[in-house]
Amino acid sequence: MSPLAQRRLHRSQSAIPATAAMPDARDAPNPRSGPVTRSGPVTRSGPVTRSGPVTRASKVRGRLRVAAVVAGAAALAVTAAGCSPGKANLHLSAAAAAAPNANCSLIVPANPLTAAGLATPYQLTATDPAAGPCNEANTAQSAFVQGAILTRDGQLTLYDPLVIDAGTQPAAPPAAAQVPAGATVALWFGFNGDNLTLQAAGAAPANNGQAGNGQAGNGRRNRGQPGGAQAAGAQAAGGAAAGNSLAQGNCVNGLNGSIFGQFASCNGAAFFQAANAAIAANKLQVPALAMAKDNMPCPTVRDFSVVDQDQSDNVTAQYLATANGQIAQKNAAAMAVVGNNTTNLANASDNVLLDQFILPTLGCTPWTRPNGAQDGQPTGSLPLNELQAAAGQRAPIALVPLNDPMTLVNNNQSTQKTNLYRVAVGQAQLGAAGGDNGDGAAYCTNLYNSPNGIRRVFNDQAIFANGPTPDAGAGTNLFTFLATRANDAFTNLNCANFGLTNPITLTLDGNGVTTAATIAPVGQAGGTATTPPAGGTATTPAAGTTTAPAGTMTTAPAGTTPPKPTRTRNGRRQVSMHGRFPNW
Repeated sequence: MSPLAQRRLHRSQSAIPATAAMPDARDAPNPRSGPVTRSGPVTRSGPVTRSGPVTRASKVRGRLRVAAVVAGAAALAVTAAGCSPGKANLHLSAAAAAAPNANCSLIVPANPLTAAGLATPYQLTATDPAAGPCNEANTAQSAFVQGAILTRDGQLTLYDPLVIDAGTQPAAPPAAAQVPAGATVALWFGFNGDNLTLQAAGAAPANNGQAGNGQAGNGRRNRGQPGGAQAAGAQAAGGAAAGNSLAQGNCVNGLNGSIFGQFASCNGAAFFQAANAAIAANKLQVPALAMAKDNMPCPTVRDFSVVDQDQSDNVTAQYLATANGQIAQKNAAAMAVVGNNTTNLANASDNVLLDQFILPTLGCTPWTRPNGAQDGQPTGSLPLNELQAAAGQRAPIALVPLNDPMTLVNNNQSTQKTNLYRVAVGQAQLGAAGGDNGDGAAYCTNLYNSPNGIRRVFNDQAIFANGPTPDAGAGTNLFTFLATRANDAFTNLNCANFGLTNPITLTLDGNGVTTAATIAPVGQAGGTATTPPAGGTATTPAAGTTTAPAGTMTTAPAGTTPPKPTRTRNGRRQVSMHGRFPNW
């Protein structure tokens, strides 16, 4: 572990807002917001100002991915101290971890879309046991499942199935799920590690649940890279037997041989089709977007002020972990069994970032529905956020682009894989009515140059600066966190390849935490600068100038830090936002 990683590991805890509905730090365990690339750790003895992506070998999962491992070293957890099932005081606590295995598999129970299947725990195991174990209580490896149930008459409820370690028992029995006859059920998955592979119950890991169509892999799969059979979903169940739980659930883990990474879904396409039909028939009402404090519509997960390099990923589900590593759902019955001395596990995701941080800071409220796994309390969710975005997001509308790292195949753009991801989150396929062509240049332009993109956050700096940071290892408040996330996404989306210049300049303290940020006028680049040792004065160059080559960070002489190892994801070097969580 590098000195920088060690400093982050012992950094002071940061609180995450909590509400009776579902306010918890979505990035508590593993933020995953715009990844930042950093070419080898840099030592700093005072604040450092930097602009443009800083190459780095870990990914903070730009979308609030809670509990992630940064450079394979620091793991974060959300601790619920004396919390009630409806309201908890959540805090991010750092816990040492020796490069935990970032590639895990999740065993999907039989008949996952039924009431019995929903109430059956999913089992987490290592994709390659030789790389080390996978434990749900390790926030750097926590996996999450989020379900939605839509009845024929348009009643929409939620249920978050439990995840436990393979071969163990839950700390408390899961709550019973209610699935009325004829209801459409769907599931979405989130992960605080790097690559989550869905595995059918009873199937050998190498076969990965595709009976008769398994592809042997090395167990060290990377997002967007081949290596092991992947469940490509209803589109490519490829000879799966009727008893295969992945086929039963119409599960989509990616395109054959190339998983998405931290995201997967089961029956997502069918759910959104049913939901859209219910909305059209006025059976399901979607709340209209209110006006935010800045007199603009409240943002959605398809708003360019919210997205990063891999939008619409990860979920809002939460679990409780006991001191001995057993897992339970967050409800009164479970709390009565396990008591209050538990750790609250959360998935650092775009959805948590929006629901628990951005919307409350802007004076907005997320759409919630009763969650059967949490005593029927209303919570937010990925499907609710996507449905509201589809109904109310104004142009420009952000849809998963072809240059999204999760949809690449061997570092190449893939129309088929991008479409698989889009339909799983209710987005129009490339070229279809209501969609776009997935052009990366347009995506980058809207994100960095449009007043509705990240410039909205900078224009609203006074508002966002009063919001809590999802990850104290990345930014001192919500504004600096979002600025860091956007800065890092510039690299991960390869926006420079489209002729854009990164307009963001970040000021970092000696621990690499962003303390301030500025944005240059459209067409001009942000600047990087070196700062003298602590007590000196930082000098920020004028916009459009730099003091170091793009992609590097310079600092005052203060020793050296060995470069961090490079990992790959989606066929490219894995990069991410600096901080403690690689999924935001």
